[in-house]
Amino acid sequence: MQEKSEVNTDIPNSSKEDFWFTEYGPTNTSISLRVKYKLFEKETPYQKIEIFDSYDYGRVMALDGFIMLTEKDEFIYHEMISHVPLFTHPEPKYILVIGGGDGGAVREILKHKSVEKVELVEIDEEVVNASKIYFPQIASCLEDKRVEIKFQDGVEFIKSKKGVYDIVLIDSPDPIGPAIGLFEEDFYKNAFFSLNDSGILVAQSESPFVFPDLIKRVYSIFKKYFPIVYFYLANVPTYASGVISFILGSKKFDPLKNFDPERVRGFDASFRYYNEKVHLASFALPNFFTELLK
Repeated sequence: MQEKSEVNTDIPNSSKEDFWFTEYGPTNTSISLRVKYKLFEKETPYQKIEIFDSYDYGRVMALDGFIMLTEKDEFIYHEMISHVPLFTHPEPKYILVIGGGDGGAVREILKHKSVEKVELVEIDEEVVNASKIYFPQIASCLEDKRVEIKFQDGVEFIKSKKGVYDIVLIDSPDPIGPAIGLFEEDFYKNAFFSLNDSGILVAQSESPFVFPDLIKRVYSIFKKYFPIVYFYLANVPTYASGVISFILGSKKFDPLKNFDPERVRGFDASFRYYNEKVHLASFALPNFFTELLK
């Protein structure tokens, strides 16, 4: 086990106020946040991790220069990647999360009393260590006795799993560096076979404004394996273009036909973004998006 990361006071700009962090997108766009100071920086064998304290969005984690989460809007992404499939499945018990070392998806999954075990497979242990220090309100559930964390490559891990999981969540960063393999057909195929006969797979599938070709390719792959395939959308202000898509592949349960709104209304945990109306509305795709799928 590696030692937990500490604040590096020698980081350039760590004592400088009013500087700007800029994420440069793959196209001719960028997003900038006004930052008070940098809390943490570390180059791992897999990526560069940076954590900032920003004025408007609280603490921010960036990997290789791309924003992964902010304290202000992380709940949108984590609630939508988790609760849409968990409320589609009637009794989710055994969940796999690939990526998601910050712990946000695990936090949301554990709100469901039916869940008996969550396996979290994260390639970079330092993401988990840094999250526990700087984002305790997000990562605190990683200590839950139902959670098992495995520090290894999710692409390799999934190959040996057959018919195991009720739900698999692919909580991946952008398709660069170590995450590229999480967007390939062989990986999705192995994830399909890791599900049991009524399993559901959900993967974050990027912004339709930034990665339209990726969305078309992922859709064609899912259609080869799953009898039920849907995209759904959420609005996350600090992600590229402010729109993020998710793709859902299911072997049995339909997120619209088998969805029970009363189950959400009677749930004994609170949500900040997700509700029964948002669940249904998120599948209403705009015309430009449906054109992509043709």
